[in-house]
Amino acid sequence: MLLASEYTCFFCDQLSCAEVDLQSLKKMAALGLGLQVRQFSTSVLRQALIRPPIDVYGVGGRYATALFSAASKQKKLEQVEKEMRTLSALIKDPKLSSIVMNPHVKRSLKLKFFGDAMTKANLSPISVNLITVLADNGRLTLTADVVGAFAKMMSAHRGEVICTVTTAHPLDEANLAELKVALNGFLAKGETLILETKSDASILGGMIVSIGDKYVDMSTKTKIHKLTKIIRDS
Repeated sequence: MLLASEYTCFFCDQLSCAEVDLQSLKKMAALGLGLQVRQFSTSVLRQALIRPPIDVYGVGGRYATALFSAASKQKKLEQVEKEMRTLSALIKDPKLSSIVMNPHVKRSLKLKFFGDAMTKANLSPISVNLITVLADNGRLTLTADVVGAFAKMMSAHRGEVICTVTTAHPLDEANLAELKVALNGFLAKGETLILETKSDASILGGMIVSIGDKYVDMSTKTKIHKLTKIIRDS
């Protein structure tokens, strides 16, 4: 049985999600994940989500939004962020990954192995609940996407603005310093620039800038492409 809406679901402080069926609850208890079942009202379950500072789209982003809300309500954002790094390492383990990411392995068995690993890692109920919901919905393969989306939300929560600049050749110190000054002009008060530079000879020259939700392609390759199209269409 799927959750009422896996796209808008949110985690209770002790339960995996808004409408978890009895079978799932029994499964959690049988796996010894330390989740406590308690009575709750519909009004509590349908309380508003605490929205993250940025929207990350896709299914992974929706689960990450639910996770951010649950962690925020319990004032455990930093703790959950650390646990997401632990989860990221767990799913990269070849032995665990061969089971969890295998579509032919039963969900209950996947959750059993993942549950054992999370117990050893001493993860909090919030993180355990996330994996339980993903397993119940057959979405464990999206774990890395959820972790990545949550990391972006936490970066924005700290006021960090991630910027990626791609140039044909590495920038020297003078040009890099000038670039940082220009990019800081996009920031609001209290925001911090996190700059990543890449080199890609195929763009020929110029640069491609991605900052926040803005994307600007000023590469020579794109300019040539546009000029060629104008000449062809004229």
